[in-house]
Amino acid sequence: MRAIVITEPGRPEVLQIQEVADPVPGDEEVLIRVKAFGVNHAETHMRKGEWPEATPISGIEAVGTVVMDPSGVLAEGTKLLTIMGGLGRTRNGSYAEYTVAPAANVARIETSLDWADLAAIPESYATAWLTLHGNLELEAGQSLLVRGATSALGQAAVNIASDLGANVIATTRRESRAPLLCSLGAAGVVIDTGTIAGEVRKLAPGGADRVLDLVGNSVLRDSLQAAAAKGRVCQAGFLGGLGPVADFLPAFDMPSGVQFSFFGSFEVGTEGYPISAIPFQDIVAKAEAGIYQAKPARVFAFEEIAEAHRIMEAGQAGGKLVVSGA
Repeated sequence: MRAIVITEPGRPEVLQIQEVADPVPGDEEVLIRVKAFGVNHAETHMRKGEWPEATPISGIEAVGTVVMDPSGVLAEGTKLLTIMGGLGRTRNGSYAEYTVAPAANVARIETSLDWADLAAIPESYATAWLTLHGNLELEAGQSLLVRGATSALGQAAVNIASDLGANVIATTRRESRAPLLCSLGAAGVVIDTGTIAGEVRKLAPGGADRVLDLVGNSVLRDSLQAAAAKGRVCQAGFLGGLGPVADFLPAFDMPSGVQFSFFGSFEVGTEGYPISAIPFQDIVAKAEAGIYQAKPARVFAFEEIAEAHRIMEAGQAGGKLVVSGA
């Protein structure tokens, strides 16, 4: 089969298309014909050798059809999506014609969406759903700050939270992207300068009830200060880089009563975060109806994977980047 292989750690050009052996599914695995896949920030770090675990064939999510399910549960040709389960980390991922995923990490889908549109959903909407309903326990009427809102995950979070009835405050570094965030359901937009707690408190007096921080450690202190008393902050991204928080002291840096948690999407499909807990079919139905605006920002050919990585690293994605299958 054709696959995109990380030939060595480095720039996007190290992603090369090669002929490799077809994967073979074992027990409790499913062989999938990849029709399209989303591109994720984690994969750029894997490509550069900055991630603790990475396989030669990257890709942590995909949509496609069943080629073989040794258990007989899924018939050949069944539409599905797959996410995590070690894809791209401990087992070769979705940057290929075929991939093998754990059966626990696939979800059967019935949809009229085309493959590219469907590929914009799995990782972004699964992570947004789990953080909003799990870590943050967001409720209608509460205020939510989404930091890093123009990212694919951020846009999904704004969509889901707005539909839930939350008062969403979204951030972007570019004023030109404010109309996009408002169209997704944001009630207010803050231009992120790195220090925005004061601006957030103007829109949400007393602070935001819930904060979803996708920028990461570079703004963690400020995100904590933007939260209301007894509020919750969840970090679920690292758009600002992987560097640690220097000299972080909870006694001085965390407001009293504010709860802070982290969510790593690589947990999806584990016992604590089963695929069945994510209403993928409902999410897809809302995307079909236009309630969730889950369209890809741009679709690339299989041969254009290096360009997709360049655009993502330059901060020019503007949403979900999707690659069509080989």
